[in-house]
Amino acid sequence: MTSHLELLAILSSAVLIVWLFRRLQLPAILAYLVAGVLVGEHGLALAEEHVDYEHFAELGIVFLLFTLGLEFSLSKLVSMRHLVVTVGSLQVVISLVLFMLVAMFFDQSFAAAITIGGILALSSTAIVIRQLSESGGMKKKSGQLSVAVLLFQDVAVVPLLIVIPLLAAQGGDSSFIMALLFALIKGVFVVSLLLLAGKWLLPGLFNLVAQVRTDELFVLTTLLVTLVASALTQWFGLSMALGAFLAGMMLGESQYKHQLEADIRPYRDILLGLFFVTVGMKLNISVVFSSPLIIISLLVCFMVLKVLVIVLLAKRAGESSKDAWAAGIMLAQMGEFGFVLIALASQVEVLTETTASILLGTGVLSMAITPYMISHARSWALWLSREKQFDTQALEELPQNTTLSDHVIICGFGRIGQTVSRFLKQESIDFVAIDIDPLRTTKAREAGENVLFGSSRQAELLHAAQLSKAKLVVIAFGEDKQSLDVIQKVRSLAPDVPILVRTRNDDQLDELHAAGANEVVPESLEGSLMLVSQVLSLSGVPFSRIVRRVQKERKNHYNHLHGFFQGEHTDMSPDAIDRIEFAHAIILVKDSFATGKSIRSLKLDDRRVFVIALRRNNIESEEPDVDTILLPQDTLIVRGKPRRVERAERFVQEGH
Repeated sequence: MTSHLELLAILSSAVLIVWLFRRLQLPAILAYLVAGVLVGEHGLALAEEHVDYEHFAELGIVFLLFTLGLEFSLSKLVSMRHLVVTVGSLQVVISLVLFMLVAMFFDQSFAAAITIGGILALSSTAIVIRQLSESGGMKKKSGQLSVAVLLFQDVAVVPLLIVIPLLAAQGGDSSFIMALLFALIKGVFVVSLLLLAGKWLLPGLFNLVAQVRTDELFVLTTLLVTLVASALTQWFGLSMALGAFLAGMMLGESQYKHQLEADIRPYRDILLGLFFVTVGMKLNISVVFSSPLIIISLLVCFMVLKVLVIVLLAKRAGESSKDAWAAGIMLAQMGEFGFVLIALASQVEVLTETTASILLGTGVLSMAITPYMISHARSWALWLSREKQFDTQALEELPQNTTLSDHVIICGFGRIGQTVSRFLKQESIDFVAIDIDPLRTTKAREAGENVLFGSSRQAELLHAAQLSKAKLVVIAFGEDKQSLDVIQKVRSLAPDVPILVRTRNDDQLDELHAAGANEVVPESLEGSLMLVSQVLSLSGVPFSRIVRRVQKERKNHYNHLHGFFQGEHTDMSPDAIDRIEFAHAIILVKDSFATGKSIRSLKLDDRRVFVIALRRNNIESEEPDVDTILLPQDTLIVRGKPRRVERAERFVQEGH
């Protein structure tokens, strides 16, 4: 079979199996591994292991470590230092030592035992973080504890990538220690060199590239920086992945962090998928089927031992028994970096094919059951910790004698939701709240409030809240992704009911409106309006005029609050900058293309750039007449996203 047909077989199986696994809500990593098993020499033999595949696949790990470096924040590490040091670091060290001792008991070599210990000590950052983000568990103490442990585990990957090749190259303990010290010296030199380059060279380089405003050049520069850093560490005899991690860490604090991550993600995901396919191709499925008891025993033992280590360390750090058990259950699986280490150890022949296949099979099973374990972690933790459990079933229905009509449904009964409910009660308007916190729901029910326990995305709870009779739904928890899900669910059950959504800022304003929200209230913009109201009032502007201006702004979806002039420093998050519209002044001269033409004829709206004002003879007119003929020395003030504004200015000045 030619290489082209092999590649076609790999891509076809990957697309089909990834689609199937995502439908079953299983991680995509497992799908790539299964695809590799299917097409590999131990499966249908549709493709053979090929050096070219492995070279491309290695770039996937390089880009994965680069994005890990982007997300690695020293400030975040310092803010969580108590949990990171007392739980995260000790979990990795203790788990590694315990698994290493067990492996040596079963006649594994010293090098293989250390490698096995490192592989089993790590958990899946991708799966756990994704599940916690989707369920809102990141805000819970158990979620924060899990993140702290994962943070140190991600850092621990880097020294493991350095140590494993040294284990293969060295025979005696003394020579290994000397090689490790030499690698440490080289590592310190390379890290210092790259960090200095990152501080003095890279910011200027990316500023120059960003000023050109060419997407292709920005992507190429990102790829170049990543690969140069990787090549430098490889030239010093260290891992390419280490260089990529350092390059990402250098740029992680820059204003381009999120743009870099967005640019690199397509290359990372495709090449990382190919990497896991090549790992799956190495899995000897006959070994897995011939050793089911070994794999099941290893799976149970390493997951139980890992849970117990995390629980003991978390309790010792002062965490509650419930949160300790929940974090332990969520972090029990093998992680995606475990597969990276297995591939590396197999490549340098630290692990035999049989051992690698058993570890791969165990890792696949542990990751397959992880989503189920995470979704039940809190209920299992309550049972294991023997803490008082709430009778949530009784909280999922309103009292029998409750009669409602023309009431308000409040999704999320936190501080904002409770504030809304108090004003509704003052006006004698009935309401029903839905909240995911059992303690809050119980205490509110004891105080006589109509509160249901559960997720607002569940149709059963919306029916229990008598959605068909409600006159308004208020989504008050401020998480845009969850709000979109609730809007879609409410719209499917009650197409005509008005929906009011609270959001923290205007990043997702259009998406929320498109999903079916009637009104969206961004906290940041409403805070600006309140401040403006106070400023105008203290400046002597009549109250009636202030009210009219504020109402007009809300009616126009905060148009005047969307575009603002960009500066070197902003109080917005870098993630929001690319999505927010900025204001920009375009000064016309005699030779400008737009001079002598009407605003309407320029059709800037088609370019999604909007004229918000026209300044002529030092007099500014807001929302000028579209039939106004533009003259030399006029200043058009427009708003739009940075790159659209750049193209629009070129069109206004040059006509193309």
